[in-house]
Amino acid sequence: MLATVAALARVSVPTVSKVINGREDVADETRIRVQAALDELGYVSPFKPRVPAEGPIMVDFVVNGVASQYSHALMTGLLDYANFAGVEVVVTNTSEADLRSANHEAWARRMSESGRKGLILATPNVDASLVKPYGRLNIPVVVIDPWSAPQVGCITVGATNWSGGKAAVEHLIGLGHTKIAFIGGDPASESSNSRLHGYLAALRNHGIEARPEYVLEGEFGSTFGAEATRRLLALKNPPTAVFAVCDYTAVGVLQEGRRQGLRLPEDLSVVGFDGLPVVEQTLPRLTSVAQPLHDMGRAALGSVLRLIRGEQLDSAHVELATALQIRDSTTAPPGVS
Repeated sequence: MLATVAALARVSVPTVSKVINGREDVADETRIRVQAALDELGYVSPFKPRVPAEGPIMVDFVVNGVASQYSHALMTGLLDYANFAGVEVVVTNTSEADLRSANHEAWARRMSESGRKGLILATPNVDASLVKPYGRLNIPVVVIDPWSAPQVGCITVGATNWSGGKAAVEHLIGLGHTKIAFIGGDPASESSNSRLHGYLAALRNHGIEARPEYVLEGEFGSTFGAEATRRLLALKNPPTAVFAVCDYTAVGVLQEGRRQGLRLPEDLSVVGFDGLPVVEQTLPRLTSVAQPLHDMGRAALGSVLRLIRGEQLDSAHVELATALQIRDSTTAPPGVS
């Protein structure tokens, strides 16, 4: 059994044994990979963490839009791990505006008084002023994929945005595309910027000039995706491919392409980012760089539990690997076979 888990997780058998036995001398990303393999194979560890005599550890999970596919994937991973670890999770669904206007001094005090030990935020816009009240009460904070990481006071969990963006564009170049556009999100977002820089690196590595008119940034989502596509298709020399900053932006690209009578992907190839369930529902099915959202949720809870126990983490940022998933929305450009 251990050998099967080790092969699936791409680690050694002794490493699997360490994870099963609750040893702490395993890197965070490796631990997550091994636990995912154990879960996939249906293995239940006899060393499952015991609930303390005073009751289970309780943590808060605050999410911006609990019904979204992105948030649901994070939450599923987090709650799966909470069930394994005997942790109780209090889920709060909030808007960005409500989070910014909340009295975090009072929120932190309520958490402390009710015995909740840690806070996980799956909200994009988090700064040091929001985090500090929790630190003063020794409540560790972990933030999943923030727009810009606070300089102090918390651990962040994310994915390899730069290499994911590079892989998306390398795929398009490999098909023969040289006129490739990038539709980004809010310029203040680190994840959008990292994906943009991956796009630029791929072009540069292949000697393809980056055209300023092919880079449009605005908002995450289908509305801006459609608007940006209209602007790109109106150019004298429009692109033959688009790398969209997220899957929902890519949905807008596909919708606008169909509205304008394009053959997809023959006239316009499209790549998204996130790997959400929506990629199987688009027409054509969307090629996308998948984030390990389930594992990111697990990593966030694992990190906050280690902080609660007073352990030192290897790094202030946990970064998990992305993977390009090729479907039907990409092909060679016109004239290239």
